[in-house]
Amino acid sequence: MKHLIDDGRPIFLQIAERIEDDIIEGTLLEEQQVPSTNQFAAFYKINPATAAKGVNLLVDEGILYKKRGIGMFVKEGAHAKVIEKRKEQFYEQYVVTMIQEAKKLGMTIEQLTAMVQRGEEEA
Repeated sequence: MKHLIDDGRPIFLQIAERIEDDIIEGTLLEEQQVPSTNQFAAFYKINPATAAKGVNLLVDEGILYKKRGIGMFVKEGAHAKVIEKRKEQFYEQYVVTMIQEAKKLGMTIEQLTAMVQRGEEEA
């Protein structure tokens, strides 16, 4: 497990994002059991209720499911669902903001595209 980043966001959201990251990276596979809320709580030194809130958020989104008496598991189709969710977040957080700023600066779509291509070449 990776350490949490204290970036001012609620810890339960960071827990949910870490699980999503593990699903995207293939560390957690579909139908694989995820660590328990007590394991998350012990590892991150947080309240188990906070860890449970992050896990339950992913249950509500259809990314995880509970096997009664066993624990939480990655739902079939979760990888694609998380990828789509993250793409939409990327669009809203970065693309829309970038286009708004480009418009403020009077940039054309061609200039913006050229900047993105330059960034890709330099990355």
